[in-house]
Amino acid sequence: MSANNKLIQEKLNDAQMRANLDSAMHTLQRNRKNLIAANFTNWQELRERGKNVKQNALNSLGERVEEFVSNASANGFKVHFAANGDEACAIILDLMESNGIDTILKGKSMASEEIGLNHYLQKHGLRPLETDLGEVIIQLLDEAPVHIVVPAIHKNRYEVGEIFAKSWGVQKESEPEKLNEIARTKMRAEFKKLQMGLSGVNFALSKEGAIWLIENEGNGRMSTTMPDIHVAICGLEKVVESIEDAATIDTLLCPSATGQFISNYNNIISGPRREGEKDGPKECHIIMLDNGRSDMLSHPEFSEALRCIRCGACMNFCPVYEKIGGHSYRATYPGPIGEVISPQLFGMDKYGDITDLCSLCGRCSEVCPVKIPLADLIRKLRRERANPSKSTLKTKAKPKMAQNIAFKGFASLATSGAKWRFMISLAHKMHSFVPKMSFVPMLKAWSKYKELPSLKYDLDANIKKVEGVIYE
Repeated sequence: MSANNKLIQEKLNDAQMRANLDSAMHTLQRNRKNLIAANFTNWQELRERGKNVKQNALNSLGERVEEFVSNASANGFKVHFAANGDEACAIILDLMESNGIDTILKGKSMASEEIGLNHYLQKHGLRPLETDLGEVIIQLLDEAPVHIVVPAIHKNRYEVGEIFAKSWGVQKESEPEKLNEIARTKMRAEFKKLQMGLSGVNFALSKEGAIWLIENEGNGRMSTTMPDIHVAICGLEKVVESIEDAATIDTLLCPSATGQFISNYNNIISGPRREGEKDGPKECHIIMLDNGRSDMLSHPEFSEALRCIRCGACMNFCPVYEKIGGHSYRATYPGPIGEVISPQLFGMDKYGDITDLCSLCGRCSEVCPVKIPLADLIRKLRRERANPSKSTLKTKAKPKMAQNIAFKGFASLATSGAKWRFMISLAHKMHSFVPKMSFVPMLKAWSKYKELPSLKYDLDANIKKVEGVIYE
């Protein structure tokens, strides 16, 4: 069994995690359903508008990015470009070292997870500190986020109480209010010493030269307004044309993510502190991150995935994610959207196998607020993975000889009526034959979790039945 299969089996056997996810996912599903029913009469129309906003921005992304950089620079932002994660990390490291800063407080940022910022800074003797409650929990566990919106959703309040007690030496609690109080007290002490803060970017407004951040806890606002230096990591695909466009997407994002009509905090940052202003950072830096996005954008079949607004709805409704959790995907972005973008961002050879973690039920495509056809894209990525010699992706999956032979054999059978009927006529015999072939690695792995259905086929009777239908 491969290491990844062992990880998946481990998560399937984790009864507590599965119970936590089952409760959380169904709560998020109900919240979304009830909110849309109560507050929207044109949800599908809004989805189409959101799709068009994102697609139009992608269709003119070069122009949009150029406009954003020009206007943001005029507003006082210092704009940097990073072709990959290493370059982005190096920019942040240089800013910290040149200013004599050893600790950076982070608002929630999946882009920072994507580039491995925490581990990078730790290797250089610096201290990245999470301030989002979910991120705090997983940092204490030294784990990756399990979800892109609610990173510690796999832990319940009793487990969180044990984590706080073990890590911080506080009294074990289980009431949400007391857990929040413990975390707030701990984080406020760090905020008092804050010199540099980091955030992600939900929307970069090209006409206004500003960035829009949404959050629920207030830690993001503190990370961006209290320090002398604020650094924002912005994926290129986050750029949209105007504040009106961003408002359309925001109206879709919050209901889709958590079932809220609007987030608690909407922060629009238009630059550093101006002369005469008493608060806000003295320096604002924006890192425009590519990291494979340009390659995705140039692909005629997979560029649609860049419409993603990171709401997590596809995970909330995915029956596979609910059973195995986000860590089974081994990548920064789990769930259906992760299956689509992770192989493209980080390599089909490393993450192509996660496209198997999908039943192609289509629920993710149905709930995506910007209408990304996720199930169809996953199917196409499976095609790319199965045929690396014909793949149009930048990185190719490693060819599998046994799999290729099996597919060629199946293709030969499926395209020949005589061969197909003959094999179907023998199918019932395979029911007892396959278990005896369990020494074959591929059959052993397959038969361990599946049972071959019992098939009975009477060739003469079926021919007569077909002829009866035709000539009746």
